[in-house]
Amino acid sequence: MNTENNNGKTIAIISYLTIIGTIIAIVQNSETKSPFASFHIRQALGLILTFLALGYPIGYFDSWMVSSAFYLFFFILWVFGFLGAIQGQMSLAPIVGPFFQKLFKGL
Repeated sequence: MNTENNNGKTIAIISYLTIIGTIIAIVQNSETKSPFASFHIRQALGLILTFLALGYPIGYFDSWMVSSAFYLFFFILWVFGFLGAIQGQMSLAPIVGPFFQKLFKGL
């Protein structure tokens, strides 16, 4: 694997580490524009923003079943994306992945 691909993989992995990691990855990728890193930045940013937008209202349900299902769903999506970045694969997150690719196509 050459240095450019390795750098894109590193940026992709960083993008899944909190919203700060995603912001750092966006800044790092603005210089090189690795397609692999851009793909994972879009996935990670979409997951994080959707989690934050839906997590607050879900907390008001006062039901451990609803809350735990929500957290489990997003944890599985995060693991799916994170493992894809580690393995060097560009796999869309189930259900929401294509939407995130279209929504954040400028990144």
